[in-house]
Amino acid sequence: MVFWRRIESSLSIVLIALSGLFFLAVPASARDRIDTVTVQALNSQLSGGYRVASGDKLRVTVFDEPNLSGDYEVGVEGNLSIPLIESIRAAGQTTSQLKQQIADKLESGGYVLSPRVSVEILEHRPFYILGEVKQPGEYPYSGDLTFEQAVAKAGGFTPRANTKVIYLKRQGESEKIRVRLDTDLPLKISPGDTIVVREAFF
Repeated sequence: MVFWRRIESSLSIVLIALSGLFFLAVPASARDRIDTVTVQALNSQLSGGYRVASGDKLRVTVFDEPNLSGDYEVGVEGNLSIPLIESIRAAGQTTSQLKQQIADKLESGGYVLSPRVSVEILEHRPFYILGEVKQPGEYPYSGDLTFEQAVAKAGGFTPRANTKVIYLKRQGESEKIRVRLDTDLPLKISPGDTIVVREAFF
């Protein structure tokens, strides 16, 4: 009886060890509790027009007012500071909304009578691509960037890369999301995005 008990005890230890190894062998994606979002849903988030955020460099032109015109960067807190008027909340606004806000403040402050203002994006904040790409890191954003183009900037996938599922975290969002690339629709990348390409488990 003692002999068989020892055998059962040894088998239990082996089974526990094997179950632990199995857990480690399971892809991280199977263990994470992360929302899965479609490419179409992600692309629709960008359909309302570009939203300014921290790190963007803007060119503000106040016509006939060269002392107020210039190039400015949106600060870490998402604010924009230009001469004469107090700091403006720029993050989350389109360039059209921002130029109207600048014009309103210049006029209400009595600084410029009927100001005409334009705001354009001079330089977007960068995006980041990490994990199973040949040259992970920070890259400058160019207009209408797709996931495929982002990977190309990073030198392409490594042989271990999972090319069917990626993880994405948008600037200003607290959680990352899982994206299934199971469609011919190109995934649009936004400035400030952090893309993570994980290793595939075969």
